[in-house]
Amino acid sequence: MSQAPFALRAHNPDVLTCIANLSNDEVFTPPEMANAMLDVLARSWADVHDGADLWADSTVTFLDPFTKSGVFLREIVRRLTDGLASRIPDLQERVNHILTKQVYAVAITRLTGMLARRSVYCSKYANGQHSIARSFDNEDGNIWFERTEHTWAGGTREFRVDPLTGDEITVYTKRRCAYCGAGEEDYARGDDLETHAYAIIHTDDIKARIAELFGEDMQFDVIIGNPPYQLSDGGYGTSAAPIYQLFVQKALGLDPRFAVFVTPSRWFAGGKGLDEYRKTMLSDHRMREIVDYPKLYEAFPGVKIRGGVSYFLWDREYDGPCTVQTMWDGKPVGEPAARYLDEYDVLIRRNEAVPILKKVRAKGEQTLDGRVSSRKPFGLPTNFHGKESPRGLKDPVELFGSRKVTWVSRSDIPQNDAWIDEWKVLMTAVQGTSAAVETKFLSKPIIAGPGTACTETYLVAGRFTDEKEATRYALYLRTRLVRFLVSLRKSTQHATRDVYSFAPNVPLDREWTDALLYERYGLTPEEIKFIESQVAEHSDSDDGIDDSDAEVADE
Repeated sequence: MSQAPFALRAHNPDVLTCIANLSNDEVFTPPEMANAMLDVLARSWADVHDGADLWADSTVTFLDPFTKSGVFLREIVRRLTDGLASRIPDLQERVNHILTKQVYAVAITRLTGMLARRSVYCSKYANGQHSIARSFDNEDGNIWFERTEHTWAGGTREFRVDPLTGDEITVYTKRRCAYCGAGEEDYARGDDLETHAYAIIHTDDIKARIAELFGEDMQFDVIIGNPPYQLSDGGYGTSAAPIYQLFVQKALGLDPRFAVFVTPSRWFAGGKGLDEYRKTMLSDHRMREIVDYPKLYEAFPGVKIRGGVSYFLWDREYDGPCTVQTMWDGKPVGEPAARYLDEYDVLIRRNEAVPILKKVRAKGEQTLDGRVSSRKPFGLPTNFHGKESPRGLKDPVELFGSRKVTWVSRSDIPQNDAWIDEWKVLMTAVQGTSAAVETKFLSKPIIAGPGTACTETYLVAGRFTDEKEATRYALYLRTRLVRFLVSLRKSTQHATRDVYSFAPNVPLDREWTDALLYERYGLTPEEIKFIESQVAEHSDSDDGIDDSDAEVADE
């Protein structure tokens, strides 16, 4: 079969700017984001190679281990095609060298494999008639995909009767994949459906796996990409477990010279299953640069990823502080700052916030997480409702629940019976809006007197013996400074006890205002201006409850 004459055309318009995402975990990278990441990579490469041009090096190898649209490899090929022009003058020879010797990928599904080949080779078949590569003898080329199966483990053993034979058989239910945690009930699929058992993370030896795919002597200089973000974990509603950390860990296990990945930013402070990953990444002094996009929708237009996204550059030979830069509306905000990420147990996103936090913590005060309850303070779930009135109930208790107050008998409260008779300040356990920018961070506190309890909708933020102290505490929680300190740890809608860990537990001997707090911690006018630019005042009408929003990366 003869191939079409070679041509390298401009992309106008660029189809990859408007392609729809296939699913919640398959979030395509816009070309603008891919090129920003490549710019950071090229700058860092030049810094450690005496100013050398990455794109003029014909020996550098690149791997996208979780390719979807192929945008990273396409843009790498474009840059190498220009950069190697003087070294390999013949265009056909140059492009063929790049495609066969320098760029590699592992697709996450069969469809994305074909899409990536179309982007990189201009044909869904690497050896097809319209492919701009000339040396491949197989359809995949260097963009590999083969169906991978999950490895089911654990679960519950059950004995059942075979309806056809009457024999007793053993079956296993509720098994999960030993590698990615996918539930068998959700992801055990027929041959005609994708398994979403991604090859890169379904292996015990990633180096051996890559050697199987691309050859024993393959060592990649650069690994770059945008991994799948989540898998449904069988929980309530849209509950999903993050998996992007598994891809990053496997990719770094390949020991590249540089790695550049874009992921949700929730790992900075929150997200289930991310604690060990966060600890590891923050303490890794090979993290050279982080570029953060906190604003919803900005980095990936039309895709709701609460907490925003960020990309980082990891340098195998680097040992030092990480430069952190915040992006807002397409432009850098504030000055980039080099700092060690493990100064705190979470990553402080904004550089301007670091000196403020240091001043607050310098007093050595205990923090509010010691006051705030864990989830489900009285043992009642969010969907629990009592009666509309206390009539007929023995020892009735007023119950604060999801969007309304009902009544239950005291005997219906499973735990913390003694708290019922205390003054309490309640805070919603979920606080957030569908806006692109969060500015409140905590709901308006509710003062609940003796004879009250609440469902899981709320946390008990504090307990008191009298109304005066409870009122002062509620006013303190409404201050901008407290909510600013909460924002440093709150990356999602969930306002758990942990988000209060930077807020000081001040004495309630007065009614605290922001002015008094600013004075107490010696904040400068510039620091005060920054706080008030990030945190809006609470109006009396605010209730802060917004738990109806489904989201793309619900970790």
